[in-house]
Amino acid sequence: MSTNHDNVRRLHDGIHDQVHEDTHDDVHDLDSGIVHETAERIDPSDVQDSVHDAVHDGEVIDAEVIEGEILTEEESAALDQRLANRGALVRRAVTTGQVARRVAVRVGTHDRTKTSGKAAVRTAYTVVKGGESFAKRAWDAGTMGVYRRQIKAAEASGDREALKEWTAAKEAATERRHRRLMDLPKLAWGVLKVAVGATLATPVIVFVIAVFAKLTGHGSFTGVWGGFFALIGFVIALGGVLWTLLTFALPVLFVIALFREGKRAAEPPAWMVTTADAGWDSAIDESTIAQALDSLRIPNITRYLKQGYKLQFITPARQQGRGTHAVIRLPGGVPAELISKRRVDLATSLHRAGSEVWPTTGDEAGILDLWVADKGALTGGPGAYPLLTEGLVDVFKGVPAGKTLRGDELREPVMGRNSIVGGAPGQGKSSASKTFMAGCALDPAVEMRIWVPDQNFDFERFKRRCSRYVMGADDESIRQIRDDLKEMYEEMGRRGDLLKVYEVEQVTRELADRNVGLHPLVGLLEEAHVAFQHEEYGEEISKYAVALVKLGRKRGMHFRVSTQAPTATSLPKDVTRNCTNNVAFYVQDYVANDGLLGQGAFKQGVRATDLIPGENRGTAIVKGFTAAKYETLQWYFLDGAEGNDQITPIIDRALAAIKKRELPAPGDSRRPEIESRDLLADLDEVLDDVPVRIADVPALLKRLAPTWSPYQSLTGKALREQLAADYGIKVASTGNRYPLDPATVRDAIVRRERDAGHPDTDEDQAPELAS
Repeated sequence: MSTNHDNVRRLHDGIHDQVHEDTHDDVHDLDSGIVHETAERIDPSDVQDSVHDAVHDGEVIDAEVIEGEILTEEESAALDQRLANRGALVRRAVTTGQVARRVAVRVGTHDRTKTSGKAAVRTAYTVVKGGESFAKRAWDAGTMGVYRRQIKAAEASGDREALKEWTAAKEAATERRHRRLMDLPKLAWGVLKVAVGATLATPVIVFVIAVFAKLTGHGSFTGVWGGFFALIGFVIALGGVLWTLLTFALPVLFVIALFREGKRAAEPPAWMVTTADAGWDSAIDESTIAQALDSLRIPNITRYLKQGYKLQFITPARQQGRGTHAVIRLPGGVPAELISKRRVDLATSLHRAGSEVWPTTGDEAGILDLWVADKGALTGGPGAYPLLTEGLVDVFKGVPAGKTLRGDELREPVMGRNSIVGGAPGQGKSSASKTFMAGCALDPAVEMRIWVPDQNFDFERFKRRCSRYVMGADDESIRQIRDDLKEMYEEMGRRGDLLKVYEVEQVTRELADRNVGLHPLVGLLEEAHVAFQHEEYGEEISKYAVALVKLGRKRGMHFRVSTQAPTATSLPKDVTRNCTNNVAFYVQDYVANDGLLGQGAFKQGVRATDLIPGENRGTAIVKGFTAAKYETLQWYFLDGAEGNDQITPIIDRALAAIKKRELPAPGDSRRPEIESRDLLADLDEVLDDVPVRIADVPALLKRLAPTWSPYQSLTGKALREQLAADYGIKVASTGNRYPLDPATVRDAIVRRERDAGHPDTDEDQAPELAS
């Protein structure tokens, strides 16, 4: 019995030591990353089971004999508790080790760790590149590097004029630098004299002040000097503090300056840029443009660059408005149009959106005119409408439309033009027309007509300014649109007769202001496809619209078509072909793109499909506004919503201007009686009884009727030809003076009156002649 007791006691001590040793090893192994394997090797529950089996069954463990002792029930329970505590410790150690190992494994691959690491490396890279850029700029400044590169480029291109200009500029810069160097000793001597003079003069001034204070009794002599030395001490102390601050701040400021310069001058490698760096803007310069063109894999460009040649930049990359502009002569066999067609690919290489890169053809087929917007320039907007609170418009000079990506204000031409505007719903089509009509409303001479074959409130605030206004898609409204267009068509014919009377080819500002029936007339057909496709009236509406866009422009009439469906079936072809102002907001396919911007525009790279719906709302591709092939325009926005109504004040100002100039109010007749004059009667009035040289007669007629246009451009030769053709009066060449005899004119008047009283035709023919 004693032997069994000793064996059990030894078994207990051995197991205790083993558990303690293994637990210690497990904690140690936690730091070594092998806790998981240790946990598999030791299971506390197994240890407890072994103890219970040995104690309660009284088995003698085979193998090595271990001395021990038999425990009482109390001692056995205490042993079980200690073993349970040891097992819990082991389990906690295993769990902690597993977590630690997972953290250790993931710490090297965590996304946040990667992002932070890349950001740190990129910042250091940018600072280094900033120092490199400053060094290059300093080297260029010291060696005239800018001038040398331009001279080399001019020599390579054979541009003698540019070579001459840059050579002269380099010589002038060299001369200016030489003069500055020669002036340095004089400047240093001048500064030294000022410093010495100030140093010597200051004590003298203080001495005089001290003596004056002593004599006047307003202070003591020593007090003044004491204050002077105290001031010097304060200045020295302040200088010390500022110098200390500057000493600490200067390195930080220098690093910041290097970072800013590096960010401007160099784009970090792709592996340094993370998804959090979407706003990182790569610098657009000659090297990045060359790399982008090389990435297009156009054989002639790739071969040219591999041979060691550099692209010739006729205009180096430079900031222009809200972007960078450059003009590049492409290698032989590469037309600029090819680059335009691959605009999106080029934008990808320049890290820009497709709508931020605009390659066009320059003066020659092989010259690429490239403009790259700053990243996010489209989101900046054009700003507030410039005539929101004051100002009027001259439609003969165009109306405010918006701003280009360069930041240049753009006006839409009105007179002598017609316009078509379209795009997907909700992209700014109607808003652009409101901006256009607001500008027209601010010219008091303009008559406005708006037709909206739909039920919407878009143009309701313009109603007071319009002489004709229709809103509705019902048959009655469409019929009224047809009638109004027919009236406008008839008005076009009447204006043609007026142009003959005033002997002018087209309406001018002078005629528009005289209220003779040749004022500007602007008509807007919104949602035009609805009217053109109407079953009953669509054909007639199309006929009148085609006639207006073909013939109305010289007669002072502008017709504007707005649609969201610019297809061959929704719009008459002759309307789209004869509109010279083209405005395209985002469209989904090349059919709509070419319907708005002209046939073949998509192939030429003029693509409204590259605009992003929603993000580029209010931005359109426009043609005809300038001499450029096309422009990207951000339209001004005018809000007509209740509570923020910007249109009503503009209409109020427009109506006030009309009233001030005493012009007919909108809706009143603008058809004054056509002025007419009798040439023979006017000649009878201005001529006395003495013959007058024919060349002097037009001046007499102008003084008689200064507002009659036919007399303003009349010459002696034209008057002589008109008298012979219309009245049978032949002016003979007497001494090459062609004198006009008043008696001849009066005889013609008598004959005309006699003929009018006794017509040669019968009464049935009289109305036809009279007409």
